[in-house]
Amino acid sequence: MTAGDLWRPASGCGPDCLPPAADPAVPALRRAGRLVGVLGMLLLGVGLAGLLPVLPARERDAAVRGWARGTLRAFGIRLVVRGRLPRRRALLVANHVSWLDVLAVLAVAPARMLAKREVRAWPLVGQLAAAAGTVFVDRARPRDLPATVGRVAAALRAGHPVAVFPEGTTWCGEAADCRPGRGFRPAMFQAAVDAGAPVVPLRIGYRCAATGTATTAAAFLGDETLWDSVRRVLAARDLTLSVAVTAALHPAADADRRLLARAAESAVHLVPARRPAPSVPVGMLDLAA
Repeated sequence: MTAGDLWRPASGCGPDCLPPAADPAVPALRRAGRLVGVLGMLLLGVGLAGLLPVLPARERDAAVRGWARGTLRAFGIRLVVRGRLPRRRALLVANHVSWLDVLAVLAVAPARMLAKREVRAWPLVGQLAAAAGTVFVDRARPRDLPATVGRVAAALRAGHPVAVFPEGTTWCGEAADCRPGRGFRPAMFQAAVDAGAPVVPLRIGYRCAATGTATTAAAFLGDETLWDSVRRVLAARDLTLSVAVTAALHPAADADRRLLARAAESAVHLVPARRPAPSVPVGMLDLAA
């Protein structure tokens, strides 16, 4: 296995994980209306990106939260939040199903995100991400990971919440054999240990409100393009996004990041924590460590 493989975990998902094309969809006119609303929110986000650096912290957080919730509404998605985040800085860790997960986290807690470097170049979205203090990571340079951990720890010490998706890739969120191998990658948990910050696991789920059953309509899988995924979300009927805030984990100064990662994974997926392998020095961190 190469270093690049460690940086790019894969899920077991395939086309069969997505809902059938025959699933009930909203009328074409409503889809068009949603698209216009989403484009309007993206343009609003560009203007917001210019204002964020000069806004006081409280107003900045409220603006980002409001923008994220408004964008979800534009997509026709109902947001349901259970639990309450701690008032202090924290490392927020969540399962990863869709690009919508970023909006879900920002709608609950306007945290600084950890994102791949390519996001910085995305039209509109990249500008807003950079203005919001996103920490970008270059997956082509595994040796830079300790420095990235250091930047996340510095943000936590400065009082900023930081959000990461430690599975490293999206998956359908349903079939157990589709979960990315190795589970939660422990590297970024070291930042919480170093900064003395709590870890707050977030459980993200998507359901069809009409039936009350889980749906993979929002999942972003395999080789499909972002536009294919966006079109499916625009057409989805009665899509509900839930974010459950679980109990905070408070690592000790000498906590093992692997144990911390497994405990957080257990809280998110409601499975028994697995016993981790022996730890390695921080200087040897990689996404599989």
